[in-house]
Amino acid sequence: MIKYDERNIFLKIIKNEIPFIKVYEDTNTIAIMDAFPIAPGHVLVLPKNKSRNITDIKTNDLTKLMLIVQKIAQAQKIAFKADGIKIQHNCEEAGGQVVFHTHVHIIPFYKEENKNFIANEAAEEQAKILRKYLQS
Repeated sequence: MIKYDERNIFLKIIKNEIPFIKVYEDTNTIAIMDAFPIAPGHVLVLPKNKSRNITDIKTNDLTKLMLIVQKIAQAQKIAFKADGIKIQHNCEEAGGQVVFHTHVHIIPFYKEENKNFIANEAAEEQAKILRKYLQS
């Protein structure tokens, strides 16, 4: 098994050592706006406990993570009037994983592509909208 990298950027986010836009947080997980979104409202959900990816996360942590993934996806669908939601987890470098701390992408999708989308232009406003739906 490959050792967990204590210097990864997501652990720094969990420890509040670097700036980020928070959407949701509880004792087990944190949800943030993706720094390099591919669609408006693109969110990452991270477990607070250390694990590299789905192959080594504890089952209990995975269950808690996926419950929040579901909650955020439901909020995105309403808040952003999304036609669909993509839930994605990249596992290991060959699978597209870049940051080696378990995380799940939740990405709103639309039948009509948003050709004017500019990454991060409205991330704080999108987070504010999502927070509203997560509180209800």
